[in-house]
Amino acid sequence: MACSLVQFCYFQDLPAARDFLFPHLREETPSGAARRDPSKSADWEDDGWGAWEETEPQEPEEEGTTCKTQKTSWLQDCVLSLSPTNDLMVIAREQKAVFLVPKWKHNDKGKEEMQFAVGWSGSLNVEEGECVTSALCIPLASQKRSSTGRPDWTCIVVGFTSGYVRFYTENGVLLLAQLLNEDPVLQLKCRTYEIPRHPGVTEQNEELSILYPAAIVTIDGFSLFQSLRACRNQVAKAAALGNENIQPPPLAYKKWGLQDIDTIIDHASIGIMTLSPFDQMKTASNIGGFNATIKNSPPAMSQYITVGSNPFTGFFYALEGSAQPLLSHVALAVASKLTSALFNAASGWLGWKSKHEEEAVQKQKPKVEPATPLAVRFGLPDSRRHGESICLSPCNTLAAATDDFGRVILLDVARGIAIRMWKGYRDAQIGWLQIVEDLHERVPEKVDSSPFGNTQGPSRVAQFLVIYAPRRGVLEVWSTQQGPRVGAFNVGKHCRLLYPGYKIMGLNNVTSQSWQPQTYQICLVDQVSGSMKTVTAPFHLALSDKKSERAKDMHLVKKLAALLKSKSPSLDLMEMEIKELILDIKYPATKKQALESILASERLSFSCLRNITQTLMDTLQNQELESVDEGLLHFCASKLKLLHLYESVSKLNSLDFHSDTPFSDNDLAVLLRLDEKELLKLQSLLERYKQESTRTAVRFSDDKDGVLPVKTFLEYLDCEKDVINVKKISEEAYVALGALFFWKCLHGESSTEDMCRTLESAGLSPQLLLSLLLSVWLSKEKDILDKPQSVCCLHTMLSLLSKMKGGIADSVAKWVFKQDFSPEVLKLANKERGVENPDEPKEGINRGFLEELEVDMDLGATPDVLPLACQQFPCSLELDVLLAHCCWEYVVQWNKDPEEARFFVRSIEHLKHILNAHVQNGVALMMWNTFLVKRFSAATYLMDKVGKSPKDRLCRRDVGMSDTAVTSFLGSCLDLLQTLMEADVSRDEMQAPVLDTEDAWLSVEGPISLVELALEQKHIHYPLVEHHSVLCSILYAVMRFALKAVKPLSLFDSKGKNAFFKDLTSIQLLPSGEMDPNFISVRQQFLLKVVTAAVQAQHSVAEDRDASEEAVTTPFWKDQDWPVLAVDLAHHLQVSEDTVRRHYVGELYNYGVDHLGEEAILQVQDKEVLASQLLMLIGQRLAYALFHTQTREGMELLARLPPTLCTWLKAMDPHGLQNTAVPIATTAKLVNKVIELLPENHGQYSLALHLIEAVEAVSIPS
Repeated sequence: MACSLVQFCYFQDLPAARDFLFPHLREETPSGAARRDPSKSADWEDDGWGAWEETEPQEPEEEGTTCKTQKTSWLQDCVLSLSPTNDLMVIAREQKAVFLVPKWKHNDKGKEEMQFAVGWSGSLNVEEGECVTSALCIPLASQKRSSTGRPDWTCIVVGFTSGYVRFYTENGVLLLAQLLNEDPVLQLKCRTYEIPRHPGVTEQNEELSILYPAAIVTIDGFSLFQSLRACRNQVAKAAALGNENIQPPPLAYKKWGLQDIDTIIDHASIGIMTLSPFDQMKTASNIGGFNATIKNSPPAMSQYITVGSNPFTGFFYALEGSAQPLLSHVALAVASKLTSALFNAASGWLGWKSKHEEEAVQKQKPKVEPATPLAVRFGLPDSRRHGESICLSPCNTLAAATDDFGRVILLDVARGIAIRMWKGYRDAQIGWLQIVEDLHERVPEKVDSSPFGNTQGPSRVAQFLVIYAPRRGVLEVWSTQQGPRVGAFNVGKHCRLLYPGYKIMGLNNVTSQSWQPQTYQICLVDQVSGSMKTVTAPFHLALSDKKSERAKDMHLVKKLAALLKSKSPSLDLMEMEIKELILDIKYPATKKQALESILASERLSFSCLRNITQTLMDTLQNQELESVDEGLLHFCASKLKLLHLYESVSKLNSLDFHSDTPFSDNDLAVLLRLDEKELLKLQSLLERYKQESTRTAVRFSDDKDGVLPVKTFLEYLDCEKDVINVKKISEEAYVALGALFFWKCLHGESSTEDMCRTLESAGLSPQLLLSLLLSVWLSKEKDILDKPQSVCCLHTMLSLLSKMKGGIADSVAKWVFKQDFSPEVLKLANKERGVENPDEPKEGINRGFLEELEVDMDLGATPDVLPLACQQFPCSLELDVLLAHCCWEYVVQWNKDPEEARFFVRSIEHLKHILNAHVQNGVALMMWNTFLVKRFSAATYLMDKVGKSPKDRLCRRDVGMSDTAVTSFLGSCLDLLQTLMEADVSRDEMQAPVLDTEDAWLSVEGPISLVELALEQKHIHYPLVEHHSVLCSILYAVMRFALKAVKPLSLFDSKGKNAFFKDLTSIQLLPSGEMDPNFISVRQQFLLKVVTAAVQAQHSVAEDRDASEEAVTTPFWKDQDWPVLAVDLAHHLQVSEDTVRRHYVGELYNYGVDHLGEEAILQVQDKEVLASQLLMLIGQRLAYALFHTQTREGMELLARLPPTLCTWLKAMDPHGLQNTAVPIATTAKLVNKVIELLPENHGQYSLALHLIEAVEAVSIPS
């Protein structure tokens, strides 16, 4: 599970609220009438909605741009507040406000969803010119026994610029107004009751804190709760009676005058705290100096943190008992306000006053009590930094502050220091998420009802900081204190982040445990989409740093185990949660453990298990090959295959299958080839046997034959490399597994042919199926013998499982593999069938060769056995059929152990000897698709990534074999692709073979044979196979010669890359036309590098002469003729073939193999350019002979040479010569050859003539 942004509500008509709060932004309707909710009464038009018409016209030239901007960002200029119980929302601006309430309505698609609709709107100002500065929606707890702990109603608290704080109901009725300070209200914040996490944590009281420019007022939560309840009751009674007036109880509050700070913008009330003895002494020393004294018990203090300027952050501590709580003087003012409100409510005016009433109220302002001075104890002084907001964490230990520099600063509340800073968050809006660890993930047993602790110890709590950056339109979630970012969402630039920071007021340690309401800790209001979203973060993300990945995985496994044990009402929801959990696990071993526990669960249905496994499989396949654990992938694939098999078997058993004709005793006699007397005798013997062998067996009422839970089915079977085997299980379990497969078939209630075909195609061997069938038969033989139809079904299944098309050839192929026979042996054995006199030589039979094979391979009597088998089964062991099965058997064995490269080589040998091109094409294509293409693509991507021949460790990790095995593998792949192309050309010249079958096999209806399957393969797309052959040649050259600085895929353009690893029978868009010269240049460099490496590998004299006698290549594969292959590649890669040939000639002469160079010259077309290149090589040889021997004769000879020739020779660099021991006579022959190649008018012809003289002069002293 990851951090997510969940949409939980919509706005029904947010533009209507915008038009009411910003009349100048209202869009004119054709009728000129304002939009309004049809459910509202006409009185609203007179009071609130009618105010839309009171706007003064604006000049479009001056206000056009401003209006356009405000239409997209108007919400940023409003005061917003959302109730944590999501039952009320307030949007206010200046004097007006809109109250939104949730309603369940159907959307355009007919789905029911919650929408916020306008519940009330109007003006809140009482005094002229005052505006709304802050608002809170506080849900109040119900006092009824039936709904203890639930919210009863929501109070709206609004602060004004006049200093008044007013309290309203959801319907806009004014309950209470209080003037606690004559300065404007800056912020309203609330704290509700929370159960202490630990026994030593101080229990915090509920309070409402009001921030003024130089003071903080805190109203006791209990006093406020009682006053609001009394006022609301008075409103209800006034509405019923019309004249009752009850004065509310006074509010208890404290007022602190904040000193030694320039400006205050926001605040956080931390609550009551108690210092430790050390902190008490430290604080006393800082304040009182060396002679300070302390009390025995540390005093309790209320802590406040402010943000503003000078200091940027101020820390205030108010000692408990240093100031007595003040009682508000409401008296006449409140009574007057309530009286007018009551009469207005009773008369349906919704609390609106007349101007005369407002004037009377203004004349009777209550007395404002002076504030108790409170000096700042310390702060974070930064004269240039101005704080903008502060947000306290739910656990009261951390606080996040924003400033005008675009920083978000994390503060340690207890120590008073900044512990972390985020940059680049100008105008940021912040909030917190507190996630409590689910106790059921740690302790499966019943735990204490407290949400924060249990008998085993307190649960852990994770704190996440949520930051909304409107400049970038990004919402981020960070793990604190020093954790990483765990979530980021693009949400747009015109949203508002709401963080109440409180829950329900009026709860205590008893009522708070009775019911846990659905509260949203944080909310994002998106005005563009008209939706509201909340952020969810799972607990384990707090453990998501690199060092805790395994701890996070184990946490998810525990959570999964708890989920599997729980009783979920919805299996779909449970399946979704399980998928999220297993996909979030990082380590493959842990993910495998989680999948094993899921598959072993008895609570999950089959469809749930299949969907979860399939989802995991799809996720692994969509990942990059390098990041997927091969063991986990194979485990997941094997379990998925077993699940599909279980589904297929269950479907066959559930079908209503009945035979068309009833089965009688006569039918049984015909089936067994018995006459009537023999059948009666057999039946009497069987009756006597059943009576004698009667054994009592314990049977239970709930036993059902042929039914096996999927959990048990998975425990009994094991799938490995496309083969399904039965684990070591008890006899009873073996019978139960066989009954699942065959019990319905034995009773004629399921199709025997379909069942056998399904089981064999899944990978169950016929021998294993026979064993399972016989175990069921022997354990329940009485039930089977009672019904003739069961005997018939048993006979049918035995026939199907024991006689399969291709079975003989397959068995012989396994025997050939064990003997490791070459294809020549099979050809000779096949030719010998039908020969009457083996001693008499026949045409096409090479007796001498067969005798040599017997001596070399110690065949013994094997050559005589094979012809006999071919005579016995002339159709099943026809040569191409046998070679095809041998080819397949070898490649299957190689796939089991890829290090045995000789198996693959032998498989290609058998493939090449197949005579019919149709069979050869089909088998080769099946081999490629089944065993080769995945490893081939893995090798390609690996080599392209590392840019050279990869090391052994990387080859084993990505391809599944060693580097030596990869080299052989690529060489064999090249042979297979070339064979495939040759077969595609040859198949047009011959007909497809007609497969005959021996008479004994005619009535068999089994799975299709290998050769039949090969003949059904489609025609390949020759250019696509050729394209893959070019890539394979490149890869083979890189591995064979350990080339470096080569990225194979960089030699191809985008079309060429996209065509790789696609189905060879499909039509792909391949490169055509002229290639980019840059590609051709890179390709030419590669081919020349290959030629150089090939000549070096074959003719290098740097090695020991003794070592040169050993084979250069690995014994079991035949090396390519690389120069010829390079020229062929040049043709396909649009590189000049003559350039490659000239380079080959030059390399041969460079290594001193002049006789081979003379032969290779014949293939070169542009001999003039070649001659110029060879002249340079001659000069290098002469320069080495003259300048590097340093003999007196050489110096004298150098003095006799023409000056131009001496200068030219001195410019030669003989260090490039690979063989400096070439006789001068051989070099003389090369000079003569160059003169033959150069025309007389060539610019270097005279230089060649001088070289003849120089070579002759050098050869005389020698």
